Amino acid sequence: MSEIDYREMWAELGMDLEKHDEFLEPLSDHYEDLFVSQDNRPEGMEYFNEVMQNVHHSRVAELKSEKEAGNPVIASFCVFVPDELVAAAGGSSIGLCAGAQYPVSTGEEVLPRDMCPLIKSTMGFKLDRICPYFEVSDFVVGETTCDGKKKAWEILDEYKPTYVMELPQRKSPESRDLWEKEVRRFKDRIEDEATTEITAESLGSAIETKNEKRRALKELYAARKADPVPISGKDALLITQLAFFDDTERFTQKVSNINSTLENRIEAGEGVAPTDAPRILIAGTPMPLPNWKIHDIVESSGGVVVCEETCTGTRYFEDEVPESGETVSEHIENLADRAMEINCACFTPNEERVDDVLRLAREYEVDGVVYANLEFCLTYDMEYRKIRTALEDKDIPVTQIESNFGESDVEQLKTRIQAFLEMIS
Repeated sequence: MSEIDYREMWAELGMDLEKHDEFLEPLSDHYEDLFVSQDNRPEGMEYFNEVMQNVHHSRVAELKSEKEAGNPVIASFCVFVPDELVAAAGGSSIGLCAGAQYPVSTGEEVLPRDMCPLIKSTMGFKLDRICPYFEVSDFVVGETTCDGKKKAWEILDEYKPTYVMELPQRKSPESRDLWEKEVRRFKDRIEDEATTEITAESLGSAIETKNEKRRALKELYAARKADPVPISGKDALLITQLAFFDDTERFTQKVSNINSTLENRIEAGEGVAPTDAPRILIAGTPMPLPNWKIHDIVESSGGVVVCEETCTGTRYFEDEVPESGETVSEHIENLADRAMEINCACFTPNEERVDDVLRLAREYEVDGVVYANLEFCLTYDMEYRKIRTALEDKDIPVTQIESNFGESDVEQLKTRIQAFLEMIS
């Protein structure tokens, strides 16, 4: 893999090399400052450093080889997309670039300015041709988790084939049946793309493999309940972000390795922050690569992030797919059931998400909650009122932070977060 000329590969994929260089150039130093320079970092993070620093390199080459071998490569960025079906057909699922401010202005050329930066960033990555995962994939899978996304998919389809799964807005039996039909329709679409038929055995194996990854991430998060905390919130966030990109089995093994390291650190009473550091739960919108801003501000201000109630946190891995199925149809039923356990803000009513935040605050013994909301994300913004009331009823301090992927508001956010940490210390 080291012999590959990556610039030649990017050119073959149709990427804009000049813009790509401009985007990547500051990212390496930024990563070094935020991650590699951390004190008392756990052993085993070197692998994730390598994955991050080569996130547009070796993994893309692997996917390109798979595609050339006739295996489907499908891109998405939502936890509702059942990537078990892709794996069962011999293919690979990959996340999309979405967490940088750099391409937002390009995204605004075709999208309204008052739209969430995640959607604008994703669209800009495609229009600027600087995300290799867009270019290497056969098609993108979108989903109707918000109005912004479901209309953006229509525009994205003009530039990249985009398949849309209709996610119901309620968790009624009728809604669950609608989603099962969507999963079955997605299976047919994957089989149209692949050369391999999805069988009960291949789907059952894929479900087990994906569940093993979820269990490894659960163990990682369980380690963060310790005091002192054995791993920084930034590192834990990085690991879950990379879960969307790395090879599943390799990633699971590497997470299991670091879990063993964390277990030893817990036994030795070794942590990354003092025992009196305020323990923070971050709840709210996803934090895709390379968005580490809020975590960095909290932890550079004396706090420590111990859990994320987000799609790049607990919502990604907490609910497993039941492994009881014996036929393809039964496996699909189980895949549909899992989605109905994910408490995304797209659902209404959504008392289960309030319960999740309270449960996580209790389990991780947090001193406060930072409710992080991407600007213009109405679904999560509107749920803050109910979650704030529930937390205040339990005497759990909470503050809401609204931001984008840029750096212009860092000093303002520092002031607010530092004041919050002082209040709860």
